[in-house]
Amino acid sequence: MTSTLLHISSSPRGTASESLRIADAFLDAYRDVHPDAQMHTWDLWDGSLPEFGPDAAAAKMAVFGGADPEGAAAEAWRAALGAFDRFDAFDRVLFSVPMWNGGVPYILKQFIDVISQPGAVFGVDPQAGYRHLLAGRGKKAAVVYTSAVWGPGLGPEFGRDFQSTYFTDWLHWTGIEDVAEIHFHPTLTGDWDETRNEAVNAAKDLGKRF
Repeated sequence: MTSTLLHISSSPRGTASESLRIADAFLDAYRDVHPDAQMHTWDLWDGSLPEFGPDAAAAKMAVFGGADPEGAAAEAWRAALGAFDRFDAFDRVLFSVPMWNGGVPYILKQFIDVISQPGAVFGVDPQAGYRHLLAGRGKKAAVVYTSAVWGPGLGPEFGRDFQSTYFTDWLHWTGIEDVAEIHFHPTLTGDWDETRNEAVNAAKDLGKRF
């Protein structure tokens, strides 16, 4: 079966982006091992990600209540499910995630809020709690986490990591348990070139095995 891989980019910095540079190393290595793979990139900043505003929220609550959304709510619901289908069409996903203010870029949070819908990503049982609807389907994720100020081992005066803790937990909540991580956290006083090379090499190695 032909491998399918989707790269979801949440950095708006183009060629200046550290997370995209590392992701490119991963993709090149993956392509070398899987020359026939179907590989696509979804730049979350390209304008194709729908909003999740009042109409979409109304649709979601209608579905929770067992009703069908109508009118503008129905249109918003179709857009949200279309975004989910675009994501769900791939069995391998690479995310490039820079740290913004201790967390993830708001465009990535928008992506999460758009596709995390009942009947698509999750179900809810009153007694058992959430059902993780992407579980058991062989999906795998790799995530490139980058930051400039925060780094492991630094004190809270340099910030805290709500980036990987939040996003990796969301992946597990969807049912995707096979998650690999690549980290680039040079800090303000670290050796950026050496740390970058380590992250790039880790990305190449993971790309070959993914």
